[in-house]
Amino acid sequence: MQHAIRRPFAGKLFAALLAFASMQAFAQPKEITVAYFLEWPTPNQVAQLEKTFDKKMGVKVNWKAFPNGNDMSAAMASDSVQISYSQGLIPFIVATSKGLPITTVGVAVSYADADTCVVNNAAGIDRSSKASMARTLRGKSVATPIGNVTHYKLLKTLDHYGLSGNDMKIVPVSGGNDAAAAFLTRKVDIACAFGGPVDRMLESGTQLMTGAEQEKIGILTFDVISVTNKFLKDHPEMVEQFLQITEDANREYAANPGAKLNTLAKAAGMKPKATRSLLKKFVFPTKNEQLSRAWLGGTAQELTKGAADFFVSQGVMKSSLRSYDQVYDTSFLKRVK
Repeated sequence: MQHAIRRPFAGKLFAALLAFASMQAFAQPKEITVAYFLEWPTPNQVAQLEKTFDKKMGVKVNWKAFPNGNDMSAAMASDSVQISYSQGLIPFIVATSKGLPITTVGVAVSYADADTCVVNNAAGIDRSSKASMARTLRGKSVATPIGNVTHYKLLKTLDHYGLSGNDMKIVPVSGGNDAAAAFLTRKVDIACAFGGPVDRMLESGTQLMTGAEQEKIGILTFDVISVTNKFLKDHPEMVEQFLQITEDANREYAANPGAKLNTLAKAAGMKPKATRSLLKKFVFPTKNEQLSRAWLGGTAQELTKGAADFFVSQGVMKSSLRSYDQVYDTSFLKRVK
């Protein structure tokens, strides 16, 4: 008789404990961390500074600056970062090719002239023809971050001139500031970077290849919004809200670019004049534009595969995935209003 009483009780207790454990697994976190770049102004940084993300997402949002996208990947691997905003496409490719469980849910920003290589005016580069460019580039020293969009663009540019990384003296640096420092102290002939450091270098140098020239040879440049798969699964509503706030910020900026320039400059760690100059080189695709064929409707996935295979051919990565369709998820963006 005692056993007949205990068994149903034990069953109910087990069910209650299971339900509690399930609730705990998907409980609202007290805080999350979003990775971003300083000197890389994006409209949603106004919402960052004004705590709009905290208020609307109902959680404390910590924004942590990183020097490059590969460090963002490492932080996501350790679960110390849940969302990376404006992670470079190449670091995303490198990470997912190695099996890191992260997914792109949106396009943060498109840019060409804002991520580029700058040549010292005294380097003696002859731009009169493609052959002369190749001849005078060979053997030059180049400071660049490795395994990111900047590195990819450098290699694709060299490939256009019939050269490879082995034809140059590549000096690896951790980020744009280090590249600019090497350039401005004349330690290298060419330096590749993104954001504010590019503008500083252009005061005494010229672009190796302009944004328009890059796009003409098929070099598209954009950053992604990547999220850990665990966070996507556990808190889909927070991911959707993050994208909604970003979409709202982008539309507000498009309607009146100068309205909150000072706030945006402060959030980016820049002077207003430099911020305005850099923003002119940026494009922030709307939800509908991102969902079109030109972006997440197929082109981004194809470009990702092409870039991955190119990096394998250059010896930067050991292998690429058969397809990168599975590391893109537009379902969250589709629910944005």
